Amino acid sequence: MNARDATRTPARWAAAFSLMELVVALAIVAALAAYALPSYREHVARAHRADAAMALYRAAQYLEAGTDAHAGGAVVLPAGLDQAPPVGAPVYRLHVVDGDRASGYYALEARPVDAGPMAGDACGTFILDVLGERMNRRAGSRGTMDPGCWLARR
Repeated sequence: MNARDATRTPARWAAAFSLMELVVALAIVAALAAYALPSYREHVARAHRADAAMALYRAAQYLEAGTDAHAGGAVVLPAGLDQAPPVGAPVYRLHVVDGDRASGYYALEARPVDAGPMAGDACGTFILDVLGERMNRRAGSRGTMDPGCWLARR
């Protein structure tokens, strides 16, 4: 018996996986991934919605503080307050809509970035006005309140 035959003992072959065991293990992993991925994506979407709502409240606080936010008569948000999240790649862009410093009225809008992860989201654009009214506007519709979007639960 040579050295090569000595290494092929039944004990060594018993430690390996059979093709059937590998297929079963892969099927279990695939089943877990089928449940985990949609749940993970929904969690990420809820986190982005919460970021948009918090960014609107931060921008409203900035405007309420009476800071000079005018640029040629229009109300403009500074860098960092004009997007959500405040640093990194923007998922939502914030804009002041109908900003009129003389009357004290403004409405803030957080619109999903066109090529971003929330572009086709059911919540659409988040809107917060000076009175604290919260709305969501989906493409092709008027503003409606969807509490599930603002509570980051959907």
